Amino acid sequence: MRLPRTRALADPLIVLDTCGSTNAELRGRVDAGERLGHPAVLLTDAQTAGRGRLDRTWATPAGSALAVSTLLRDLPDDTDAWGWIPLAAGVAMTDAVAAQLPGRDVGLKWPNDVLVDGRKICGILAEVTARGIIVGTGVNTSMTEAQLPVQTATSFAVLGVGVDVDRLLADYLSALTALVAELTRSADAVASGLHAEAERRCLSIGRDVDVTLPGGEALHGRAVRLQHDGCLVVDVDGTARAVAAGDVVHARLT
Repeated sequence: MRLPRTRALADPLIVLDTCGSTNAELRGRVDAGERLGHPAVLLTDAQTAGRGRLDRTWATPAGSALAVSTLLRDLPDDTDAWGWIPLAAGVAMTDAVAAQLPGRDVGLKWPNDVLVDGRKICGILAEVTARGIIVGTGVNTSMTEAQLPVQTATSFAVLGVGVDVDRLLADYLSALTALVAELTRSADAVASGLHAEAERRCLSIGRDVDVTLPGGEALHGRAVRLQHDGCLVVDVDGTARAVAAGDVVHARLT
């Protein structure tokens, strides 16, 4: 993959023919002291041991999906603001996907899935390292209907669209770095505008959701807003419950 627009934005861009987990590979390079700027990007279209929430692993057929890990180093001094980084990535990827799917309903299912017409096309996972935050994204590009892992997933190919990968990545990176830069400048998601941008794209708000917490507690209610710290506020029988990003197993639109 040549990816000239993406390469112009990344510092550096590392493209691998195959990789176990792009997040793990990039973390290993960070730990080894490799020169990596902001944003450093590592990607492959043949990930064999991807990792998601709760350390779930999966593999995708070569060439069917794009796995991208981005190292962000210029971050807010207040680490409490770092919880907004996955949502910033969600906003950026939502817009990048929507740009190539005019007329489709594209939005963010809190906290880390991009949906098209209610079906997942991209997942996001962020990890803190000693030298920054690594944001991993997995985008279903050429995956066929038969290759989709679940019925609630989709891909550009299933939607009948040939994705421009270089444009997708460049749009994502430019939006992500701009959102993070503004968050770093203001150190506040509300003041930076990120809170409003995330709420505007969040498909969960205003919908009934099922949320399962790590301890096994299940919540059912109406998602009403994002809290100042990025938590999803769910109205459960008249009681407002704030659900933290790290505590949610899934929030299913029903």
